[in-house]
Amino acid sequence: MHDARLVVNRNFTIAPLNRRIFGTFVEHMGRCVYGGIYEPGHPTADENGFRQDVLELTKELGPTIIRYPGGNFLSGYNWEDGVGPKEERPVKRDLAWGQTETNQFGTNEFMTWIAKADVEPMFAVNLGTRGPDEARNLIEYCNHPSGTYWSDLRRSHGVEEPYDIKFWCLGNEMDGPWQICKKTAYEYGRAALETAKVLRWADDDLELAACGSSFRDMPTYGAWEYDVLDQCFEEVDYISLHQYFRNDDNDIAKFLTSIDDLDSFINEVAAIADAVAAKRRSKKRIMLSLDEWNVWYKAHGEGHLRKPGWPEAPKILEEVYNFEDALVVGGVLITLMNNADRVTAACLAQLVNVIGPIMTETGGPAWRQTIFHPFALASRLAHGEVLRPVVETGGFKAGDHDNAPLLVSTVIRDPESGRVVVFALNRAQDKPMHLKVELEGLSLGKVKEAHELHHADLKAINDKNNPDEVAPVSHGEHDFTDEMLSATLKPLSWNVFVLEA
Repeated sequence: MHDARLVVNRNFTIAPLNRRIFGTFVEHMGRCVYGGIYEPGHPTADENGFRQDVLELTKELGPTIIRYPGGNFLSGYNWEDGVGPKEERPVKRDLAWGQTETNQFGTNEFMTWIAKADVEPMFAVNLGTRGPDEARNLIEYCNHPSGTYWSDLRRSHGVEEPYDIKFWCLGNEMDGPWQICKKTAYEYGRAALETAKVLRWADDDLELAACGSSFRDMPTYGAWEYDVLDQCFEEVDYISLHQYFRNDDNDIAKFLTSIDDLDSFINEVAAIADAVAAKRRSKKRIMLSLDEWNVWYKAHGEGHLRKPGWPEAPKILEEVYNFEDALVVGGVLITLMNNADRVTAACLAQLVNVIGPIMTETGGPAWRQTIFHPFALASRLAHGEVLRPVVETGGFKAGDHDNAPLLVSTVIRDPESGRVVVFALNRAQDKPMHLKVELEGLSLGKVKEAHELHHADLKAINDKNNPDEVAPVSHGEHDFTDEMLSATLKPLSWNVFVLEA
């Protein structure tokens, strides 16, 4: 059996945990909107056409913020097409994903849905085909009370009160050649600066995110972040990161070290942002928004990305997740929590059907994919501050990593209730791990909940016929006495322990 030791003390913290790290993403792409959250005529649909089965699963998943409306879709989108009487909305071709967009779902439908889900919106403005003028009109439509053209237009559409949307993304993946109106770092940085200025002049209580590199392997990575922030540093609060995790080699050990790659990515981007601050002798710190992340590699071929003939809501990017994917997602969540001092927003991409934790059948049922479970547990249980861990554990060699730690873990303490939550991923394949967690000065009484996510088959999936094949179970091998939590973690398992004050 492997041995691992984790020590935390209530006086040593990383940072308060920003609950926005438990965000997701809704894009007009495939069946995420149409056939996902919105399907008039579905047996569970309400008067707005919202699928109630998907809405209830969304509430169970527990996202805290949802990014909308894209994604690559954003760079060719005219937001005005998605408001007003539905019978007057134009039907258009979406060049990003090769599909027909009916515009039957837009800004007001999304905001109505998000209110029902009780989630904060994260809106994005088109800096591909459009720019500051359209952005200022959109924020006036959304956030100004009344008495102007755009605010009164919203009221004429049946929305009397402003939405007061506070988090805005300035474009999407603007360094990517696949993006409509790709820009250089200088071009994008200038556009982001001027857009941020007019947004702040329209509403001075906003949080704004500039686009970082589309992914870490972009040839311009690093230089892009620096050059963009050098243009718009004073006007933005966040720089974005995107990362998708792959298992192309069918190597679980290597796949699990993608968690370590994310940790490096976060530290690198934070260092670049701080270099821009240092150049200005500024105390301001740019925060990081990992506003697209997930496992994605199985539904990644050309046939998965586009369908011929400009179809409406085609089946694209419908990744079917297995147990090993859930392990990686659980590990990513731990990594985000351990970087709470810089990562203060994140969005699992996407919410439904399109690389989503929720899967549906059009006209039929909805179910939880394997990755649903670690996200739902983390979102429900992680409140408060992240304690600084000291970890002693063995290591393993995989990919570019010579000594990746077998234990990946974090500990969260809620100052209000005194509750402490321990998240632990055992990356050992060969044998169980005996974990000892020393919880110093935390005045804990007992283990209230204990969960284990494990399956004998790494390729096990959930589908409509077996929706609970992979699901958490009660963790039976643990004990707590004298500030010490002891537990046995199965090989390749993700585990959660909740201790009451």
